[in-house]
Amino acid sequence: MKIWLFLAALFGALAVLLGAFAAHGLSARIPPHALQVFETGARYQMYHALAMGLAALAMRGEAQARARLAAIAFLAGIVLFSGSLYLLALTGITALGMITPLGGLAFLAGWGLLAAAALRLPTEPS
Repeated sequence: MKIWLFLAALFGALAVLLGAFAAHGLSARIPPHALQVFETGARYQMYHALAMGLAALAMRGEAQARARLAAIAFLAGIVLFSGSLYLLALTGITALGMITPLGGLAFLAGWGLLAAAALRLPTEPS
């Protein structure tokens, strides 16, 4: 659980750094559409860094295996989805856009696995 929470925090911080880099360092260097693509990558990275943190906190008891798979899926989604958008924005290589949907599928899988993990968490007393 600790390593996944650490990774979630690291990827969250990196999302902030990349968003600031886009706003202050890239805005004059790449076309507006490419900047928008880059910022989309940073936004989705932040969403899913937070989701990875939720998955880390759910890694206990019967939910542990599904929550760990959710965290792995969120990590894969960040690398594939956000990573391909960063590279597409910076290089203009449009073929990288074929990788992006794979990251989106990984995000969806992560959310499904997190939902399945949630159903396995112990019920809290009222």
